[in-house]
Amino acid sequence: MPTKEQLPARLLDTIESDILPLTEQGVALGNKIFGAALLHKSDFSTFLAETNNELENPLWHGEMHLLKRFYEITADDRPAPEDLIFLSTHEPCSLCLSAITWAGFDNFYYFFSHEDSRDAFAIPHDLKILKEVFDVEPGGYRRENEFWRCHSIAELIRKSENPHDYERQVTAIKQRYDGLSSTYQNGKSGNDIPLN
Repeated sequence: MPTKEQLPARLLDTIESDILPLTEQGVALGNKIFGAALLHKSDFSTFLAETNNELENPLWHGEMHLLKRFYEITADDRPAPEDLIFLSTHEPCSLCLSAITWAGFDNFYYFFSHEDSRDAFAIPHDLKILKEVFDVEPGGYRRENEFWRCHSIAELIRKSENPHDYERQVTAIKQRYDGLSSTYQNGKSGNDIPLN
């Protein structure tokens, strides 16, 4: 049984090894940079990973596409949501927050914040929709509520026994996303995503 102290490293490994390769393929086609994965709570192994597929359907954000694929698995082969960790590369938007809730997950972890999506990746829609539709300021949703608890991976790392142990991997992941963001931004005028 893995320990709580091992969780940040496992989440980073999942982003690096399972989500990023899929996202690199998706961005090459013109999709956004967002991805997600499900890990077993029991041993932190990856059950399923996905990436954004908005070119097929504007609702297929990384988290939404993951949930679509998850519920395409037969019930006998699919773990219960409460037995899984929900990992999102970027803090979920209002659509994805609702979907995670409706799908029955009691948690999610994210690497980049909404502000990162807006400022570092020039994708401001998450915060704009929260403000315009729900009148919620950045960070204004309840991170612990009746349905789930959300966790920033950066915060987990800050609170860990050896936060410096993660610096190399965090930097490497950020650099890969910076490159993917440039690729997406340079090619987005040619895609058919409503909010690009």
